[in-house]
Amino acid sequence: MTSSATTGIGSGTDTFTYPVTPGDFTTVAFGPTPSQTVGPYWHIGLPWADGPAAAPEGTPGRITVRFTVLDGAREPVADVMVETWQADAEGRFTHPDDPRGAVPPVPEGFRGFTRAAGDSTGTATIHTIKPGALPAEQDQVEAPHIDVSIFSRGMLDRAVTRLYFPEDTTAHAGDPVLAALPETQRRKLIAERTDDGYAMTIHLQDSDPDGVETPFFLV
Repeated sequence: MTSSATTGIGSGTDTFTYPVTPGDFTTVAFGPTPSQTVGPYWHIGLPWADGPAAAPEGTPGRITVRFTVLDGAREPVADVMVETWQADAEGRFTHPDDPRGAVPPVPEGFRGFTRAAGDSTGTATIHTIKPGALPAEQDQVEAPHIDVSIFSRGMLDRAVTRLYFPEDTTAHAGDPVLAALPETQRRKLIAERTDDGYAMTIHLQDSDPDGVETPFFLV
């Protein structure tokens, strides 16, 4: 690789340098700092002991939700981290950004956030409660759901999706987010019922546009 300071992008060499701009940080227009890959760096500072439990043990209505994350080859992503955010059982948030005002959580002790590491099967397990429905724009109502973020090695940013509950078919029909997706994509966001809660398989990629890849959202 050449080290010539005059070689720039598009010169036909392997060097990627930028032209020198006179001035200092007050006169140079900087772009956004490039992202690093999400994983495996999340292992350093993001986990904490209570991370997987949004609802402490013994909380009324506590459920277990398992997310299994698979890559484009349908192999488990063993170093994945799953992060979730949701409303409480009444569809409210203990947060000042809730336009209805922050309120104490229902049930008591519930927090709306979890962070869980995947195991060798690519499965991350959280303990939470089923959220209530949420008001949306134009007097619409979002069906009960959990917002899900995926962090993993090789990803430049998180991938964001949702989990909906299989018993809420009537609410799904009026959900504006689900309504924006084709029917073939909507069903990929519906969890399966298990003995102690719910399970969802998340496919990060699929070369077939009509394949199994999970719908992800820009946030």
